[in-house]
Amino acid sequence: MKFVFYTHSLISDWNHGNAHFLRGVMRDIVARGHEAIALEPDNSWSRNNLVQAQGEQSLARFRQAFPTLKSQVYDEQFDHESAIDDADVVVVHEWTDPALIERLGQARRSGGKFTLLFHDTHHRAVSSAEDIAGLELQDYDAVLAFGETLRQRYLAAGWGNRVFTWHEAADTALFHPLPEVEKTGDLIWIGNWGDDERSQEIIEYLVHPVRDLGLSAKVRGVRYPQHALDELQNAGIDYGGWIANAEAPLAFAQHRVTVHIPRRPYVETLPGIPTIRVFEALACGIPLISAPWDDAEDLFRPGKDYLIARDGSEMTRLLKEVLADPAFAKALTQSGLETIRARHTCRHRVDELVSILTLCGSERVTRQLPSLEAAQ
Repeated sequence: MKFVFYTHSLISDWNHGNAHFLRGVMRDIVARGHEAIALEPDNSWSRNNLVQAQGEQSLARFRQAFPTLKSQVYDEQFDHESAIDDADVVVVHEWTDPALIERLGQARRSGGKFTLLFHDTHHRAVSSAEDIAGLELQDYDAVLAFGETLRQRYLAAGWGNRVFTWHEAADTALFHPLPEVEKTGDLIWIGNWGDDERSQEIIEYLVHPVRDLGLSAKVRGVRYPQHALDELQNAGIDYGGWIANAEAPLAFAQHRVTVHIPRRPYVETLPGIPTIRVFEALACGIPLISAPWDDAEDLFRPGKDYLIARDGSEMTRLLKEVLADPAFAKALTQSGLETIRARHTCRHRVDELVSILTLCGSERVTRQLPSLEAAQ
């Protein structure tokens, strides 16, 4: 089978978390003996920022880290109809240009034999609902929403024909424990500043606890304004800037604990949706302490797979306890790893995608699904 993924970028993960998940999904599809290719626009904001910040050589690092993955850059003259004519499944991410989203729907309506899916991994359905409402999704076979609350939002608004929950997950071919790596610091947080959606929370749940405990800490991520960099520096936190996602497992392995600080829209209006960093951190076997987050779908076992701090003072206390008690820390990591390996790998998500395709796939797809299952 041939899968075509329209994405903002596969090559760049600069402030673009969906690339993490898509790489893992494509890797698993290819490992099962099938074809997967990503199509990304030549004006990708993420890729342009990556090149500006890191130089052209940063693009070559993707090829080195993910040699089995294929991505093609398209421009305004690109023949999309020809590109998807022999595809079996076409998955279109919600950051795709609205005119192209509609064009791909027209290709399906005009006799396309492929199954056409729309994939939403953002909070715009609640934070900028008019953007999603304006998309032409009536010709899409189904919508893939990365959380049940987001699925319910689509259903209530009447967006799309069928809507399925399809969570992100860890690419465990990349994210796994590295026990041989020496610990060089206490705490690491890998996360972007994020449009002031968690600025107060970063100060409360990261900066102040690190300062009060005198921890050796590092932050990796992008788009930090100068006042945020000043706060990190005043707390003695080392700011390392952008990190390629392929290098994150090593960074986790070099530290003793990490934190999760969700963006406000996911706490207030889309409960139950963790960022992909939760899956990735737990897959790497590092203890995780989270700012308040409602695991409404029972994806994990709060208090066992990770800890929850209700405020900054509790974050300080929990960090101190985890760092002072190696047995406690080990129990957390083993539990988190167990849950990831049992339920939340990209392999699991491809299995789920197969199940979804049995319900909404075109005839061309449904008759080939046994080959996708059997190749496991």
